[in-house]
Amino acid sequence: MSTLEDAELDRYARHIVLREVGGAGQLKLKAASVAVVGAGGIGSPAIQYLAAAGIGRLVLIDDDHVDLSNLQRQTLFGDADVGTAKVAAARAAAERITPHVTIEPLQQRLDPTNAATLLAGVDVVLDGTDSFATRLAVADAAHALRIPLVSSAVGQFEGQLGVFRGWEPDKPCYRCFVGNSVDTAGDSCAEQGVIGAMTGVMGSLAALEAMRSIVGFGEDSAGKLLLVDALAFRFRTIKLPKDPGCPGCG
Repeated sequence: MSTLEDAELDRYARHIVLREVGGAGQLKLKAASVAVVGAGGIGSPAIQYLAAAGIGRLVLIDDDHVDLSNLQRQTLFGDADVGTAKVAAARAAAERITPHVTIEPLQQRLDPTNAATLLAGVDVVLDGTDSFATRLAVADAAHALRIPLVSSAVGQFEGQLGVFRGWEPDKPCYRCFVGNSVDTAGDSCAEQGVIGAMTGVMGSLAALEAMRSIVGFGEDSAGKLLLVDALAFRFRTIKLPKDPGCPGCG
């Protein structure tokens, strides 16, 4: 049975005093593996908070390099990282946060042919990518492997967040929510724009839901969708029904 070292007891003291987490919950975080797909706007704060939270192993999947235009919202990186592979720069940043995390950087583009291999063996998948094709590949693989999926997305001044465990009889899968959506021209952040702090909000909330999936605190968030509208200063939660005709889980 794994234990917490003295330095870990000090580092995670604010978790351990929470009745809903405690020492047992912190040990669950230490034993857990989380795959973060996309080390961009959502991935940056998610990686920071998951590393700081004491997640034992982070698998970072992204084939992109840091660009100057990323720095407006991808706070994991700085000027010196421009041109560097995102997963390499993210690994260095996470290791500066804590020595207690094992980082596996995978500089690959996830697609339907490799998704199951890249995600195998993790406890939670956190998806922060900006392509429906990639999101569907992540979702289908996570569903087939029965790994909880935390899916977060942003656009302009809005964000959305859901947790999916579609193999359970009363829970929807990601395809129940989006169907067979495809990427269309003008969908990307580069074309639509995005307010930088919104990615921080949604990435942090995604990290929180990954931790909830591991520790089990509070209400179960699977089957709900959180919608954030920064222009209207509004957070809403809606219930996502399971689609009996869903091609993914119906």
